[in-house]
Amino acid sequence: MRTVGVEEELLLVDPETGEPRARSAAIIARAERESTDGHDVFEKELHDQMLEYASEPQSTMDGLSREILRCRKEAARYAGELGCAVAALATSPLPVSPAVGAGRRYQWMAEQYGIATQEQLVLGCHVHVSVESDEEGVAVIDRIRPWLSVLGALSANSPFWQGKDSGYSSYRSRVWQRWPSAGPTEVFGSAERYHQVVADMIDTGVILDQGMVYFDARLSRNFPTVEIRVSDVSLHADTPVLLANLARGLVETAAREWRAGVEPAPHSVSVLRLAAWQAARAGVTGELLHPVTMRPMPARAVVQALLDHVGEALEDHGDLDRARTGVAELLERGNGARVQRELMERTSSLRDVVLECVRRTQD
Repeated sequence: MRTVGVEEELLLVDPETGEPRARSAAIIARAERESTDGHDVFEKELHDQMLEYASEPQSTMDGLSREILRCRKEAARYAGELGCAVAALATSPLPVSPAVGAGRRYQWMAEQYGIATQEQLVLGCHVHVSVESDEEGVAVIDRIRPWLSVLGALSANSPFWQGKDSGYSSYRSRVWQRWPSAGPTEVFGSAERYHQVVADMIDTGVILDQGMVYFDARLSRNFPTVEIRVSDVSLHADTPVLLANLARGLVETAAREWRAGVEPAPHSVSVLRLAAWQAARAGVTGELLHPVTMRPMPARAVVQALLDHVGEALEDHGDLDRARTGVAELLERGNGARVQRELMERTSSLRDVVLECVRRTQD
């Protein structure tokens, strides 16, 4: 069975005001001092108001759920010891002046990309699914391209930007597209072609290295995995488990299609960008573009199409019922964007929105 893991980026906020706080360096240093096994859960990110963790890879969804809860709990504990709290919000609802982290890499980015770097206080969830080889991984990337926008819609959790409603369910994804290497990709056809494209991109000098290749799905440079990077960080801890479940289903389904000689869908990058935009705008309300036809359909029907597409693989893993239940619960409750807007409608206070999201993150 393919293993799966997640990386989540959490927003550090003041527990009284809800305003972002630049404390990640202190939290990471404290966690490293207290580590007993030499394994560092937390990682630095571009801005000091962000705290990222990487889960251990798991073969079961129960194991992944426990791992996510453990990591979120540790993040909340360390943040609390230093006078702040963590919130699983993909953008800060309250106005913020992001602080770019120290270090040569981040300073290079600040100089290279200007205001786009300053405005990248956005927080995502990356799902890693194991693959047997780069060849299999690239075949998977080629075949999952049309379905990634649906994961983006399910995870959408960033309706507010600098104190205002953005009009989007996932404004994070729109901000993320400002990076020159971000977004959907062409069909590569082979691992050799994939690596050549990446090398050509680095040789332009516009990006620094392989780590700045921000494809929607890419080969991990550190692990034998496909890394799916389209999702907002999710407010409720059960959502990244659902996303990982669906992502593993997509990877397994795509690998089976590759072995059976099924060609990737020929959708252009231009159309895939439109599908991603529509998902960011609508979330799971209104309409999405159907991954097969690229024509608008009700969001619930498109989500059901995703479940149907990966159903056989999920059933073989014993995960189909869990995925169906998770999707039904998310559609009933709403994604993070809907929850945030409902909180705002009820309280008329972005501060209260943030503090309630802190509570839900740490529950």
